Amino acid sequence: MNYLIAVLSDRFQVEAAYTALEKENFPKEQISILGQGYKSADEFGFIQPNKQAGKQSKKLLYWVIPFGFAAGYAFNILSGIEIFSWAGAIGNHVIGGILGAASGGLGAVLVGGAVGWTVGSGDALAYRNRLNAGKYIIVFKGTEAQVREATRIIRQYEPENIQGYTEPVSA
Repeated sequence: MNYLIAVLSDRFQVEAAYTALEKENFPKEQISILGQGYKSADEFGFIQPNKQAGKQSKKLLYWVIPFGFAAGYAFNILSGIEIFSWAGAIGNHVIGGILGAASGGLGAVLVGGAVGWTVGSGDALAYRNRLNAGKYIIVFKGTEAQVREATRIIRQYEPENIQGYTEPVSA
C-alpha cells in the first residue's frame, strides 16, 4: 500500500483538499484527516515513540545482559580483583559477572531507549509535533497511480510538507 501524507496549516485548507479528492471520485475510506476535531495520531495509528523506545531497549537487553555477564566474569578472572573476601575466587568471578550484566542492562535501557525514541519512530514524531502545534494532516492511501494523482491535487493547496511512503510487503 502507498501513502501520501501532507501537512496543511489550517482547517480550511485540509477540508478543501479533502473535498477536491472526493470530487475526483476517490473513496472516503482512502482519505483521513488528522488534527483538532478529526482523528488523533493515536486513533490513526502513528507509532508512539515511547513504545518504540521500549521495543528497542528490550531487543538490546536480550543480548547485552549475557554478554555483560561474560565480560564481567572474564574481567574479574583477568584482573584478579577481590570484590568480597568472604566470597572466594569463584564467588568474586560470579559477582563480577553480575555487575557486568547490570552494566549491560543499564546501557541497553539508556542507548536502546534513546535510539528507539529518536530514530525508531521514523517521521511519526515529526507529524505528532505538527499536530500538537495546531496543524492538520491529510493522509491518502491507494495505489501508486492514485497517490500520484492525489499528490497533484493536494499540491494546489500549498502544503507545508508532502511526503509519500510505501508500506513494505511482509513475506
